[in-house]
Amino acid sequence: MKNLKKEFPVTTNYIHLNTAASGLLSETLLDFRQNHDLDYLVKGSLLKNDQDKFLDGVRKDVGSYFNCDASLVGLVPNFSLGFNAVLEALPKNSKIALLKEDYPSINWPVLSRGFKTCYAIIDENLENNILECVTKEKPDFLCLSLVQYISGIQVNFDFLKELKQAHPNLIIIADGTQYCGVESFNFKESGIDILGASAYKWMNAGYGNGFFLIKNEVASNLKLKTTGFNSVRGAFKEEDDSFIGGLEPGHLDTLAQGSLQASIKLIKRIGQDQITNQIDLLKQKAIEVFSEKKLVDPIISKRAQHSSIFNIKGDQKLFNKLIENNIICSQRGTGIRVSFHYFNSEDDLTKLSRLI
Repeated sequence: MKNLKKEFPVTTNYIHLNTAASGLLSETLLDFRQNHDLDYLVKGSLLKNDQDKFLDGVRKDVGSYFNCDASLVGLVPNFSLGFNAVLEALPKNSKIALLKEDYPSINWPVLSRGFKTCYAIIDENLENNILECVTKEKPDFLCLSLVQYISGIQVNFDFLKELKQAHPNLIIIADGTQYCGVESFNFKESGIDILGASAYKWMNAGYGNGFFLIKNEVASNLKLKTTGFNSVRGAFKEEDDSFIGGLEPGHLDTLAQGSLQASIKLIKRIGQDQITNQIDLLKQKAIEVFSEKKLVDPIISKRAQHSSIFNIKGDQKLFNKLIENNIICSQRGTGIRVSFHYFNSEDDLTKLSRLI
């Protein structure tokens, strides 16, 4: 893959293995943001006269990237705000299946509303655990992260599709924050009913933007309670009780949402296949190195698939050593989390391995 140090200057001075915490600012994104604010500086409110048209363009690009009708794309500042709005639309007597120790922004909002809950355990048998939970407990909704933020365990998408086919009344709501941008994803063909994500990680879109995608049949049955003047503006928000209108009750930041659009254009320019191939290459080599050194949970080698996020064994001393050697990573759970994106290289993995 071509050298991306110019596109992502941080990689010139650091080995950034921390996309699971935060993506990087690209030169492409910087150019957009500077030009946007320069226009705002010299045009003032004239820039905002076309904001509805501009934001409709963002929805179209998000929908095109994930294969979802633009009319079913909601733009949000982040996943958590959108997810909380969605939960407010669910019947109070709903039963929701969760993953034990999933990301707090998934489980906490569910628990804070007093929904009946049941749980599936996250281990090498994740899919079977979910199936058993759904079959036994018969929940109305399943809410889960597609990729676990500590371990990097990724749920099998074919399984989710089969689960939906076997339980058509089950509504599957997924957080794609640790997944979206890694590979091509066809929302229409997936088993997921609602997919939300913040885009500051694997899409390298900066902060303050995210999106929700929803299947049409679900959108027509769920009425969000959140509303505002912005809910009835724009080509795709003609009714004040529309699902997308409920996700967008107030003004949207064209700088932030435009950053999402710019990041998608960069992904397409580099090529999603090239991005995915590089991540897969690094992921497989990392699994080999970490497994050989017994640095990761044996669960990883037992799974047919895994993300490019790894939690390696290491204490505060090792963490400090990595940071001192310009390797950016995070302490998560009981170990050190490292994550590989397409701007990383095999040399990055080699240097990490030598330091360990």
